[in-house]
Amino acid sequence: FIDVYNLRPEHVSEDSNGNLWIVKPREKTNNLCNIPLLSIPKQILEKYKDNPYCMDKGTLLPVPCNQKMNSYLKEIADLCGIKKNLTTHTARHSFASVIALANNVSLPNVAKMLGHSSTRMTQHYAKVLDQTILRDMQAVEERLAL
Repeated sequence: FIDVYNLRPEHVSEDSNGNLWIVKPREKTNNLCNIPLLSIPKQILEKYKDNPYCMDKGTLLPVPCNQKMNSYLKEIADLCGIKKNLTTHTARHSFASVIALANNVSLPNVAKMLGHSSTRMTQHYAKVLDQTILRDMQAVEERLAL
């Protein structure tokens, strides 16, 4: 939560190929995290670039306090019929397991984006998904068939 809350323009940088990245030390550990900005996050940042609250605070997103943010997430879950208790911490777990690892992002890369110093820490967040086990074993089967 705190990393999004404190996200500032100086944390976004452009590489030599024109790709935008969030490059920022984690508040909790001071480990550097590098996160490429995909199209949807870019659109979100663009939407709030002239937001008075953001401009006043010098931040990129109008993030309320953690308690209020979790209250909003609970409301969204209720509206969507989601029984799971959604929190900002749940979002971190979901990013690691459902979004990143389930889409073939390597564990070391997920660790880097989460600002972890080792993949051992990342394994706490990244549940091994049955579909990734199946995908990996199908790849082994294909290699053995050659």
